[in-house]
Amino acid sequence: MELSPDVLKSFAAAFAIGAGAFVPPLAIGWLAGKAMEAIGRNPEAAPKIQTAMILATAFAEAIAIYALVVALIIKFV
Repeated sequence: MELSPDVLKSFAAAFAIGAGAFVPPLAIGWLAGKAMEAIGRNPEAAPKIQTAMILATAFAEAIAIYALVVALIIKFV
């Protein structure tokens, strides 16, 4: 049985959005856990740690948005 290009595009788009929806939450959870450990060890550095954590979280969320864009490009182009 041969798969049509439309079916392959759908599988590729599903894989792209699946990876983009699975990996960033793991990264954000790991990042938050490490930030909490760092704040627990050095509470005086909390503002610097929090700023860096929020910036890194935004970058991790951007990966999910990029995955969505890639999935849409694969599906409709």
